[in-house]
Amino acid sequence: MERWVRLFRWLWATPWPVYALTMVQANIIGAVFVFSFLRFVLPVDRFLDLDEFRFLNQYLFIGYLVLAFIGGVIASTLLLLPVLRVDRAGAEFDGAIRRRTLRLPFHQAIISGTMWLIGTLLFAAVNVGHSPRLALIVSVTSLLGGSTTVLISYLQAERIMRPITVRALASGVPANRHVPGVRRRIFLGWALTTVIPIAGILLILTGHWFGLFGDDPGTILVALAVLASVAVIAGAIGMGLVSDSIADPVREMQAGVSRVKQGDLETRVTIYDSSEIGRLAQGFNEMVTGLQEREAIQDLFGRYVGEDVARNALERGTELGGQEREVAVLFVDLTGSTEFAAAHEPAEVVSVLNEFFRIAVEAVDSNGGYINKFQGDALLAVFGAPLEVDNEAGRALRAARALQSRLAELSPLSAGIGVSYGTVIAGHIGHAKRFEYTVIGDPVNEAARLTTLAKMEQGHVLASAATIHHADGPEAARWVLGQSVELRGRGIMTQLARPLRPTLADRWQAGDAVRRSATDAGSVASAASDARPAAAPAADAVVDDATL
Repeated sequence: MERWVRLFRWLWATPWPVYALTMVQANIIGAVFVFSFLRFVLPVDRFLDLDEFRFLNQYLFIGYLVLAFIGGVIASTLLLLPVLRVDRAGAEFDGAIRRRTLRLPFHQAIISGTMWLIGTLLFAAVNVGHSPRLALIVSVTSLLGGSTTVLISYLQAERIMRPITVRALASGVPANRHVPGVRRRIFLGWALTTVIPIAGILLILTGHWFGLFGDDPGTILVALAVLASVAVIAGAIGMGLVSDSIADPVREMQAGVSRVKQGDLETRVTIYDSSEIGRLAQGFNEMVTGLQEREAIQDLFGRYVGEDVARNALERGTELGGQEREVAVLFVDLTGSTEFAAAHEPAEVVSVLNEFFRIAVEAVDSNGGYINKFQGDALLAVFGAPLEVDNEAGRALRAARALQSRLAELSPLSAGIGVSYGTVIAGHIGHAKRFEYTVIGDPVNEAARLTTLAKMEQGHVLASAATIHHADGPEAARWVLGQSVELRGRGIMTQLARPLRPTLADRWQAGDAVRRSATDAGSVASAASDARPAAAPAADAVVDDATL
């Protein structure tokens, strides 16, 4: 006895009470309606002597109702118990339990149908000896009422079991022929709202035609009115359950589509069953997972090659080759990184490199440039490719000055910065199976050579005169031209430019040097000499015969 008490307490904390109460309620209401319809609505006892059988039928109805109630509860509990144990334990639904969960509404309909069939046969057997006509009327009415109740029980069981079904389908949607699809559900609703009521009305009219209810048509009007009213109510309940079983997941998918359109790729919809709608929901989730993976790959791709290159490749393809572009090139290379790496732990070296690259990337990105590649402790940035921008030279020069200021914080290392301008070939270089987006041309080499030379400069920043000439006026005013040198491997002279101190640059940009008197101009010239290395002349280019 104690064991049964513990089982009952355990069941009470599960969906079982709601499930059992709903199933019992549907079947009791159906049974009471059928008995009341036979006893009080159909004009049977006007033409049949039922006095001696009336109490027998009533006692039989009450007795069988109690037995059917007990049997139905026990059968439903045994059917549901294995599923509840797995669900309550939070364990994974294996194949057998998943199939049992999905088939549970179908099996519940079988249990309810069996109880109704036994009751119909029992009442027919009791009454057939007294009146075959009464037995026929009881049988037909019970079958119609039982069919309606069984259909409603199926739909209610399916709705109550949805939370457990959702967990059972979390690992996939198996094929299940016992779960009706959309087409079958609509047919169930049609049968519930149309076929059964019309069949009942036709049978009453047929019975009247054969004289089962007398010759007066008025005797069956009440029965027809009651049957029609009940058909409307039962039909509304049944169609509501059918429509909800279809509309609920569709509405959820509609909301999911809206969230995905807004960029929420974490969206997932609930899979309620293994019908076509369940498979559609599974397909939606798989599609969003694919989009999420694609977004992650695209994001990773953008981090590796740059967002602009990634977007350009997705939109225009990745055909090998390139096109001529006017660009500004910025090259940055750490000074003394080899010695630093030899004297420090690898983790510390990596940390310093990451901080260096973070500063460089922020400076380049904020000025509309593209990080083309990282080369050990160096970085190559391009302004004007792959996306065209205005004032490429001015942007590169601003980025160089920002880097000069920020990299001063990167103690104990420093970096050389070189900026060049000119025509390059920008495109995909390599093999069809392995390639990269890059820029090829003399400005790249020139920027690298300027970087090497800049490491020996006090300000660590050098630009070519061509870059200054192609920059916007405000930015060009912040640089001063110096001597010309022959950079290693180029064979031509390159005029150098250096950034002015910020305070001096502001004065030059405002036109102070032009408006001041000769004395003031001399002071400006003196300040300019302090802002650059002593070896660099203040104005016009001075040719240095040294080859670097």
